[in-house]
Amino acid sequence: MNAMDPRPLYARAAAQIASLIATVRPEQLDGVTPCAEFDVRLLLSHLVGGTRRIAVIGAGGDGLAVRPFADGVPDDGWSAAYDGAAEQVRVAWADDTRLDAAVRVPWGEAAGRIALAGYVMEAVTHTWDLWEALGRPLELDPELAEFALTIAARVLPDEGREDPGLPFGAVVPAPEGADAYRRLAAWTGRRPLVTA
Repeated sequence: MNAMDPRPLYARAAAQIASLIATVRPEQLDGVTPCAEFDVRLLLSHLVGGTRRIAVIGAGGDGLAVRPFADGVPDDGWSAAYDGAAEQVRVAWADDTRLDAAVRVPWGEAAGRIALAGYVMEAVTHTWDLWEALGRPLELDPELAEFALTIAARVLPDEGREDPGLPFGAVVPAPEGADAYRRLAAWTGRRPLVTA
């Protein structure tokens, strides 16, 4: 992982999120998501805000100074807001030296490549949340979920998730034969909104 370049995976994850956001209908914005405290609108706000945060981190700024939610985005402006934030990430992380630079992220200090890999995991996890909330409107990239699951297994131990300040719940069982997204969701404490 220390020599890995997560930028191509982040770009793929961002493109997948953009495709998913483009499917959101106005009547879905107040809908529930697998994140109990988020409706679809607040999840979109978090996707945009978190993306802006990793852009600031990539540019050498203090990402912790960036609120992980986007304010003032009109209901018909989520696609444009996300696309703009994703482009900021691309520009901010274009310089290879940013991958080895020490950066400060909510969970501590890390090399840029480690921080960006963590944001791939977060983006892919929230992709599943949004996908589930929208009724699973498109096919998701399984390689992204496999990567995110690998990162999650390294950085999110099963123990110690009782802290209410943590954004991930206790691991829940995944059904036998579950795909990588479902296993990632289970590892991060999420359950599908509808079970077959």
